[in-house]
Amino acid sequence: MRYLQRTGRRSLPGRPARLATAAILAATALAACGGGAGDDSGGAAAAGGPTAPATVPELTDDPLTLSFIWFEWPPAQALEDFANAEYSKERPNVTIEVNTVPNANWHDAMFTQFAARQTDFDIPILDSQHIGEAVTNGNILDITDFVNENIEVDAYDPYLLAAYGQYPQAETGQRDEDASLYGLPLLGDTWTMIYRKDLIGDEPPKTWDEMIDAAQKCQDENPGVSGLAFHQANGSDAAAVTYNTVNGVYGGNLWNAEDKTVEGVINDEAGQKAMDVLVNEMKPLTAKGSGNWFIDEVNAAVAQGKACIAFQWIAAAGGLVDPAQSTLGKTEDEILDKLGFATLPTQDADVVPLGGMGMHISAYAPSERQAEALNFMKWFEQEDIQKKWAAAGGVPARTDALESPEFLEAGPFNQVYADSVSRMRDMWNVPEYARLIDIENTNVNAALNGAKDPEQALDDIASEQQRVLDSAGGGGL
Repeated sequence: MRYLQRTGRRSLPGRPARLATAAILAATALAACGGGAGDDSGGAAAAGGPTAPATVPELTDDPLTLSFIWFEWPPAQALEDFANAEYSKERPNVTIEVNTVPNANWHDAMFTQFAARQTDFDIPILDSQHIGEAVTNGNILDITDFVNENIEVDAYDPYLLAAYGQYPQAETGQRDEDASLYGLPLLGDTWTMIYRKDLIGDEPPKTWDEMIDAAQKCQDENPGVSGLAFHQANGSDAAAVTYNTVNGVYGGNLWNAEDKTVEGVINDEAGQKAMDVLVNEMKPLTAKGSGNWFIDEVNAAVAQGKACIAFQWIAAAGGLVDPAQSTLGKTEDEILDKLGFATLPTQDADVVPLGGMGMHISAYAPSERQAEALNFMKWFEQEDIQKKWAAAGGVPARTDALESPEFLEAGPFNQVYADSVSRMRDMWNVPEYARLIDIENTNVNAALNGAKDPEQALDDIASEQQRVLDSAGGGGL
């Protein structure tokens, strides 16, 4: 079995600053001449982007590097290794390169280049909520015709096709066949609850309240072990996803998507209950100094035996069963005698966070690399390739691959993902997403670290996000 693990790769920590300068210069030039590379349709491209052909154009036989951009985490290396091992069997002249930046710089690393209408990547890997911004600005290809001609759309849960590619979305979780598609699933993901079977028992807690009680009891009985470990950082979407998850579990909503109302929705009674539980019941069970923890810190706490219960993205959990990275056992089996992986508990509602990302095609990539990107997508979404991706440690989106032994037997947390798909809830799929998530991250992190009253933090989220949406107007979900 292979799990997604970090093995060291190229990262581009300084890229956003360099690209910012390039973006300013290029954007100035574009303003003067009224267009940009890849913009063959004047102003129309800015509203929706160019359309990909329905069939894969003729491919070059010359050596070609197909470049992705993602953030630095285990699946990035896994994708590069897998694609170079398998896609090369079909296209031996092609090298796949997955360049990475720190998670906190991921959005800006892509959209700074998009603003310049010049990209050194061909396939941007976007979070579901990035799609609206990219589409509105004409940054990615409309691949609707290509998908209809080449992809078995019925092989996917409609929610996953919608989340990773559709814009606009009429309602989160629904596929609108009249809407356009701008991407295809690359990696599915959600949270798993990781629990110490040797400390709290073989059966995981079933409700959120029971989970908190179990964590408290475990912490009381095991000095030096914290009851909980979860994401709290003010960066990427860390603290916001944590609050949004608790909000959903206690029956809350982030907004009314139909009329774009946030005030009175996220901070209603259920929303306030969720914030109270997060700050006053869950936070006291975390380790001292954990107020800016994210993926790596949570994994370290689990691997070092310092947490009774933790919450982590499945795609980032592979190293937890690696004896080289864990103090819980000398073999995988010894580790799994102590660690359990379960779907999230329910409470007043039955929801889990949607994670994962889709792959898209830069509107500014050269035509030969856009053609190669289309061919790669067609290849990657085939049933046999999706099963190989699953066996290699990926989280596929095709239903037949999700239900296959190749996936379900490849990791102790994979059944969790398969069981969670029907429970997923996303955030706001609007062009203003980056501003909305920054507001929520900042305020939730402040509440978790005692810098702001929890109720005030939630009210501030509601009022600030409402101002953003009111000033923007426009559509999407």
